[in-house]
Amino acid sequence: MNKTELIAAVAGEADLTKKDAEKFLSAFENVVTKALVAEKKVQLVGFMTIDVVERAQREGRNPQTGQPMTIAASKAPRFKVGKKLRDAVNGK
Repeated sequence: MNKTELIAAVAGEADLTKKDAEKFLSAFENVVTKALVAEKKVQLVGFMTIDVVERAQREGRNPQTGQPMTIAASKAPRFKVGKKLRDAVNGK
């Protein structure tokens, strides 16, 4: 499902116009992004949790040359599935 299909599905499910559903989805994206930038956790109980994890600096290899290289430390968003969603996907 791409963004356009998601907007149409949300509009149909919530009895909204596509324009209102698009506004909602854009606002949701912005709020989640701002929360993660501020290193806050976003949790929808039973559905999902998104937080930020720190990856330590580590050694790696350049795949083209095989030479060792240092991979810089970084932060990455992490998505964890909630129990209700996992059960729904597994047909429970």
